[in-house]
Amino acid sequence: MPGENLTRTEAQERRAVIDTQSYQVSLDLTKGAEVFGSRSVVRFTATPGSFTFIDLIAREVREISLNGEQIDPHEAFADSRIALDGLQAENVLIVDADCLYTNTGEGLHRFVDPVDGEVYLYSQFEVPDSRRMFAVFEQPDLKATFQFTVTAPAAWKVVSNSPTPEPIVHDASTDSGCQQTATWGFEPTPRISSYITALIAGPYESTFSELTSSSGTVIPLGVYGRKSLWQHLDADYIFEKTRQGFAYYESKFGVPYPFAKYDQLFVPEFNAGAMENAGAVTFTETYVFRSKVTDAVKERRVVTILHELAHMWFGDLVTMKWWNDLWLNESFAEWASTIATAEATEWTEAWTTFNAMEKTWAYRQDQLPSTHPIVAEINDLQDVLVNFDGITYAKGGSVLKQLAAWVGIDAFFAGVARYFQKHAWGNTELSDLLVELEATSGRELTSWAKKWLETAGVNTLAPVIVEDAAGVITRFAVTQTAPADYPTIRPHRLGIGFYNLQDGALVRTHDIEVDVDGDRTEIPELQGLPRPDMVLLNDKDLAYAKIRLDEQSLETAIAHLADITDPLARSLVWGAAWDQTRDAETAASDYIDLVLGNIGRETESTTVRTTLSQLLLAASTYVAPDRRAATREKVADGLWALAQQAESGSDTQLQLVTAFANTLVTPEHAGIVGRLRAGEDTLPGLEIDDDLSWQLLVGLAAAGATDAATIDAALAGDNTAKGAEFAAQARAALPTVEAKQAAWSSLIDNADLPNTIVRSTALGFVHPSGVDVLGDYIEKYFDMLVPIWENRTYQIADYLIVGLYPRPLANVALRDATRSWLSANKDAAPALRRLVHENLADVERALTAQSRDAED
Repeated sequence: MPGENLTRTEAQERRAVIDTQSYQVSLDLTKGAEVFGSRSVVRFTATPGSFTFIDLIAREVREISLNGEQIDPHEAFADSRIALDGLQAENVLIVDADCLYTNTGEGLHRFVDPVDGEVYLYSQFEVPDSRRMFAVFEQPDLKATFQFTVTAPAAWKVVSNSPTPEPIVHDASTDSGCQQTATWGFEPTPRISSYITALIAGPYESTFSELTSSSGTVIPLGVYGRKSLWQHLDADYIFEKTRQGFAYYESKFGVPYPFAKYDQLFVPEFNAGAMENAGAVTFTETYVFRSKVTDAVKERRVVTILHELAHMWFGDLVTMKWWNDLWLNESFAEWASTIATAEATEWTEAWTTFNAMEKTWAYRQDQLPSTHPIVAEINDLQDVLVNFDGITYAKGGSVLKQLAAWVGIDAFFAGVARYFQKHAWGNTELSDLLVELEATSGRELTSWAKKWLETAGVNTLAPVIVEDAAGVITRFAVTQTAPADYPTIRPHRLGIGFYNLQDGALVRTHDIEVDVDGDRTEIPELQGLPRPDMVLLNDKDLAYAKIRLDEQSLETAIAHLADITDPLARSLVWGAAWDQTRDAETAASDYIDLVLGNIGRETESTTVRTTLSQLLLAASTYVAPDRRAATREKVADGLWALAQQAESGSDTQLQLVTAFANTLVTPEHAGIVGRLRAGEDTLPGLEIDDDLSWQLLVGLAAAGATDAATIDAALAGDNTAKGAEFAAQARAALPTVEAKQAAWSSLIDNADLPNTIVRSTALGFVHPSGVDVLGDYIEKYFDMLVPIWENRTYQIADYLIVGLYPRPLANVALRDATRSWLSANKDAAPALRRLVHENLADVERALTAQSRDAED
């Protein structure tokens, strides 16, 4: 609907005539499974006589009253907006409506636990979805206080931004049906933006603790989860990481925690990792570990906990004026959570994880045709929704790390503290932060920001090394190049490391930190030193740039990758090898050999996780087509051999087994996995718990080595939300015409499936093992794009448009069909076209890589 896509111009015009003071929102959660009652009393000032609108997505609006005058809802409410005319200097608006629960993870999400039939609710409002729960001026620079009154079943727990009050339990005789109800009247919040308000309600289990803030205030802490998962929720550990984060941030930010309490709630069917609702953070249940998980996932949970905690200051206390500064909100939390994890918790190698995961994401995103400056032009809500991407999070976080190195970490934190102190409870723009950083560092940042934040693309750095006959360096320089489409040459603060082989290990023997700028930067400090076995640019990963190794260093790195003692240096070499493979500078087959030869000795869990994912992508789409079958068999054989050699019960063993299960090619492979799952064969220390059993079954399904009846039986034995997701993935992965059609129909022909089942079904549908069937869906895919975009919520449309693209085909037919659709649909929504452009870029890159691989 046109009114759902608020533009920046509309937001600026609205902000120019109104300012919001308060919301009193009364919610009735006792009206059944489809709708809930929502009554809003909104107080705001305005330019007398002006016109504006308030946002609301509702099934029915019963009453609209402005300053005591009744307004006909049928005339004023259309396209998710309520028109407001003849405004006064002081205004009181009352809107009474019935709003809809969702199962898409947007607005007020309703979930029924298959284990016990209990109902759980939670809100998710970023970017524009508080309007799905109450009438609201839905933009971040119209802050207000929010006071929620909630009527719900008396047996529920109800949580919002303010501390939970004692409920008023109603006389059972007045309740409809047999369920007793109660009302919770929350205190008003401080002045915050609507997208960080929250409501979580249901029979959640909970436990509580507290800490003392740097201000001396006692801050109550809470952890919540579903009854059927509660036994798996390690609340004490979550409290411990939270306390460590509080102490770190309060010492670095110079401002005490700004809210009255801090609850962390693990909720079902969540789309993202977490959401920074003020004082009431929601997390995905992926972080409730009912089975053994990798250290990569454990560490990611800690980073996520600290990411959301950082938002309490950066985003919640001080908020962007408009979504073009979304990047700063997310990038700061990404950077802050990584440094806090590395310096305040046991996960001391968090920067290695950041390099392996975040920078890999950033470099990929920055080389797509949809790449954009970090400070993106956000014209409307559709623009911002597709900009929750690798630029906004990962490149932005990388560039903030570079900025901290550029100005000095102490000056950086001092500037951030001044920023929080000056702008508390307000809205800001990027320039407000840069002013403070300039003041504390003495560095002029306008030109730095222009090159780094207002231009797109990633630079490539390479060494120039000249040595004499004795192996002494006579010249050392760093060259910098940029892609033709994005030719900006940028200033970098970076490390240069020299590594030499000592007793079988490749160790750092010398390093320096320098400023690099321009096409070529001479480094005289390195003249006169002996040429090392390996030179590593961007040592310690301060800069955001792709790196290349000189010929001798590359040979050393490939031969001794697993012998590099520093895990961050190893990650940099892994990343450089992958960049060269993606860029078709080296053959995918060579990369596969590198991974199989070294991954078994890698110690960092996230590096293993990222590299194995890249290995599977290279084997399924980057190798030359005539080698693909043999390569996939080679990879499966190699992974199984490595799994058998891995340390008993180790993280690497678990990752290798799950990767092997995802690459089954031969009946022998399927037999191995089938016997493991059945307990007929074992690996020392490997427990086949619920989740691993499912992962093995998904692999068997993709290989055509099981059937729907077996999947149904597995679900009957694990009738949980997680079990349903795995079952949906497994059914869709079956490589038969009938299974693919059933999966497709379940997603496209009806709109009833919840978000997590949509996501899981799409994941199974495009499994590379079913590539022979996917060719039949090229035409169907493009036929469904516009109807899906126009008739589904953004999140579901995104899952379908990205998730169902038959990218494992990676052939000319798919490329040409994608180009044809883009050519014939130039008037389609820009955000939709962007998603399709990104799909096309993946196929074009794969075709280039295939050509390079065929040359060897």
